[in-house]
Amino acid sequence: MRRFRIGSAFGIPIQLDLTFLLVLPLFAWIIGTQIEQTTELLNGTLNAGLDAAVLTDGALVWVLGIGAALGLFTGVVLHELGHSLVAIRYGFPIDSITLWLFGGIAQLSEMPEDWKQELVIAIAGPIVSIAVGAVCFVAFQLLPSGAATAIESARFILGYLALMNIALAAFNMLPGFPMDGGRVLRALLARRRSYARATTIAAEVGKVFAVFLGLFGIFVLGNIFLAGLAFFIYIGAAGESRQTSMRAAFEGVTVADVMTPADHVTTVPEDMSVRELIQTMFKERHTGYPVERGGEVVGLVTLEDARAVQEVEREAYTVGDVMTTEIITISPETDVMDALTSLQQNSVGRLLVTDEDDSFEGLLTRTDIMTALSIIKSSGDFTPIGETETETVRPESGIER
Repeated sequence: MRRFRIGSAFGIPIQLDLTFLLVLPLFAWIIGTQIEQTTELLNGTLNAGLDAAVLTDGALVWVLGIGAALGLFTGVVLHELGHSLVAIRYGFPIDSITLWLFGGIAQLSEMPEDWKQELVIAIAGPIVSIAVGAVCFVAFQLLPSGAATAIESARFILGYLALMNIALAAFNMLPGFPMDGGRVLRALLARRRSYARATTIAAEVGKVFAVFLGLFGIFVLGNIFLAGLAFFIYIGAAGESRQTSMRAAFEGVTVADVMTPADHVTTVPEDMSVRELIQTMFKERHTGYPVERGGEVVGLVTLEDARAVQEVEREAYTVGDVMTTEIITISPETDVMDALTSLQQNSVGRLLVTDEDDSFEGLLTRTDIMTALSIIKSSGDFTPIGETETETVRPESGIER
């Protein structure tokens, strides 16, 4: 399991990615080994009057490192909550907030395409970070300097968090799409352009920013972490652009438009031997089939199911023995992008398409979707079946290849 839940806030699940368990002690170690340098920074910028000799006494450096690291990531959670609560107010549910290697991510069920909504959602996070930094600064100022070690330690952590939360807000406002600044840029671009075009421009700016950030991190600072963050920004920008392009291409396109109809789908009987199934797969170059019993589809069988049976037993086992009966279905009226999301979330290659009476209407695979996308992009148009006199040519079975 790559993620696990640690709690919730305002009904939003808070999750930890396994990579976070690596970066938290790393940050604690980095902060703990740089107490003297950080003290000099705080004294210079905040006139803190901190005594480095007191703060570097014995194991206190590791206590400060752990405390500051935990406070830093608490600030990240509050930053993401800022995005999340505004998004919920606009009617966009939040699936979860996840802490991972490079910070935090608020998982919106869908992204707003209204530029004003995206603008407000995007700037909410940095505003919260600035507020957290301000609160930490006020608390820092209220504590007396030159006091006991515990007070000095608290002032160090509060001063550190004040600076880092302001820095977090500033860094996030850089135009590194899909960071907050990149989303602000897209929102502003979308005022006079289509959402897809605005995304393309913001993504290109984000990729250029990521390249420069990576080069700066490697050759100027020698910071591998910054280079890794740049790689994440580049991949995120490319992925967001691709997703938006697909959403625009499939606007108004339903599952019924791209699925393989039932009368074109090849099925296999449940009493077929696993050996014969594999031979059929090899002959037809398909890796999955709906399983039929008495004219009714009762399951799905894939190459992975067949391979789970040892070779010497494949004649004895039937398709009915290895097929999956927990079938994920979808309505023909469902939007294609929602269907793609279902495929991804359930980690499957195909969905059975059924009507409201659970009658088998067809099969939808990733291949069907990608083929339709290729046709739309190359032709610039898509006409659903039945709206043209030209017959649409489809694969014989539409099974995931």
